[in-house]
Amino acid sequence: MTTGATLPNTSASPTARQLWGHARGVVIAFVILLTAAIVIAVIRSGAEHGRLDPRSADPNGSRAIEQLLDDNGVSTRVVTTLDEATAAAAPDTTLLIAVPDLLTESQQRRLRTATATSGGRTVLVAPDTPSVGTLAPGVTADPAPSFDSTLAPRCDLPAARRAGTADLGGVRYQVTTRDADTCYPESGLPSLVRLPAAEGDGDTVVIGAPDILYNDRLDEQGNASLALQLLGSRPHLVWYLPSLSDDSATGTGDRSFFDLLPSGWLWGTLQLFVAGLIAALWRARRLGPLVPEKLPVAIRASETVEGRARLYRKANARDRAAAALRSTTRTRLAPLVGVPVSRAHAPEALLPALSAHLHGDGQTLHALLFGPPPSDDTALIALTDQLDALEREVRRS
Repeated sequence: MTTGATLPNTSASPTARQLWGHARGVVIAFVILLTAAIVIAVIRSGAEHGRLDPRSADPNGSRAIEQLLDDNGVSTRVVTTLDEATAAAAPDTTLLIAVPDLLTESQQRRLRTATATSGGRTVLVAPDTPSVGTLAPGVTADPAPSFDSTLAPRCDLPAARRAGTADLGGVRYQVTTRDADTCYPESGLPSLVRLPAAEGDGDTVVIGAPDILYNDRLDEQGNASLALQLLGSRPHLVWYLPSLSDDSATGTGDRSFFDLLPSGWLWGTLQLFVAGLIAALWRARRLGPLVPEKLPVAIRASETVEGRARLYRKANARDRAAAALRSTTRTRLAPLVGVPVSRAHAPEALLPALSAHLHGDGQTLHALLFGPPPSDDTALIALTDQLDALEREVRRS
């Protein structure tokens, strides 16, 4: 006896090659999207590395201005928490806030309270709505940015007049305080605002662009002169780099769920939706008429009937089973009594012909062929027997 014979494969399951042929387009598209996302993330992370950090020598870092300040006798200290920043506010200190928009509303209020009466200078780098209104009361950011990056001072502020033109084109501000110095305007709105404190010699300086602090822009225009004068008016400079890991950032309870999501989440979700829609349209495309395929195995009609009957029984679908039996019986009886098959399911056409053929009661025939569904399995079996008997009788007559 020979063993180990290989049986022919009659399974309808697709092979690994067929699965790959169907799915390779989606897989390749997903790999391309993932690779593009990784490349963009790497490029953006590299571009933002050390931004406005006085310890960084990157093009967007600020180590060059820190060294110039050190040469002029101004010490620079970097802090990353709100507690350190508020504790450093003093008459002999300039507090620079690198990214004011990263601060929560409660952090902004605390910082404003600490600096308003400190007697020192506070420098805000490109604050936008709503941080500028809290940190510099009386100043609001204009929605339209400046179109020109290099602007002339056009004001009487000594530091601006000595520096001349500078790369301050960015956020423009509207000022309601009368004693404020407004410089570097475009279309009537300034990009540099100096607000003197209500008490003492302190002040708040708002600059609309960080370019004058960048390493690669410091030697252009009057950027170095303006930065040295704004940051070197006191012997100490505290450079505050707000951090999301600061414990004080979690002390606010008025932020919604959407405030906690990273920027760009809406565009990312929209892109995923569009990509999914395109993939669905691609997979649902029709390149031609449907092509029938030969079944891998032949199934006997009796097996199909038995399988369908078991499904009806499992679902207790006596109504569907009875409707199928009655419909089939009416279809077979109609040609035998001279009724077109198209009219086999119309009682007014089939029942009179059957009554004339059998000389029977029309009410009984109506209940048998068009009556309500049986209430239990016994009634369904009885209905089946009655339908068989009716068909035999019609054929005999």
